[in-house]
Amino acid sequence: MSNKLSKRLQTYELTVNDIHETDIEKLHELSIGVGWSHRPEDWQLLMQVGRGYVGCDEIGRVLGSAMWFPMGDDFATIGMVITSPRLQALGAGRWLMNHVLQQCGDRDLRLNATREAYRLYISQSFEPIAVVCQHQGEAVDPGHVQVPGGAQIREAEAADLAEMVRLDREAYGADRTAILEHLIRLSEGTVLMRDGRVAGFALCRPFGRGRVVGPIVTRDVDEAIALTAPHLAHHAGAFVRVDTDCSNSAFTAFLSRCGMPQYDTVTTMCLGMRRGEGGQMRTFALSGHTLG
Repeated sequence: MSNKLSKRLQTYELTVNDIHETDIEKLHELSIGVGWSHRPEDWQLLMQVGRGYVGCDEIGRVLGSAMWFPMGDDFATIGMVITSPRLQALGAGRWLMNHVLQQCGDRDLRLNATREAYRLYISQSFEPIAVVCQHQGEAVDPGHVQVPGGAQIREAEAADLAEMVRLDREAYGADRTAILEHLIRLSEGTVLMRDGRVAGFALCRPFGRGRVVGPIVTRDVDEAIALTAPHLAHHAGAFVRVDTDCSNSAFTAFLSRCGMPQYDTVTTMCLGMRRGEGGQMRTFALSGHTLG
């Protein structure tokens, strides 16, 4: 990509640059400016697994960003689409998104839209497919949680990766091997064992103000609760976040009982073929709004 592409937005002359040429502290300042909770370490993870662009002004300030995250050869998620408040009404977000869409080619795409960005994505032919509830707060130990009959919960091990990838591919509809490899290195994990095989899993890692539990991938809500409970017990009293489809009413009720009421919502949107439908496995919690 040429780093000479530029656009004048009223009094601003923005230049588009590869995000990997940008200092993470500048990206952190950008996300803080719009009230997002990402730490420099969270940006570092995204830089390791994604690609993207920033818009810089004449003196090198980062005033916008947009990233995409390839998952196999035919799918990607889009995220970290941020525009400095002073440029939000001037088309900077659309300009950066157009660069990302060009790089994504004919991949099927998915993203999670904030209320502020929803109209932008609608205008670029994304279609809403679900609403995700962001539950967060000071976690409360759920106490004893019944594990579904015939199953056991244990800590995840490195040797479980292949089975986690298989289950995640069925639930999510895309190959997230590279992303899961990074997430597992940063996470504590629980797996649900049935008939000697991994039949579900949940990861918990540091993120933002505390920790995030996700992805959570399993067959039904009772299993999802059994996989999540050990993480909430372990981090009782600390800030924990879980992002789940709002239609998972029994799961959202469990999170609320555990000190994590609904805080906000985003809209999951897709461009191209919808993925992850029709199989037995379900994604009960996202790894985050950006990576899905």
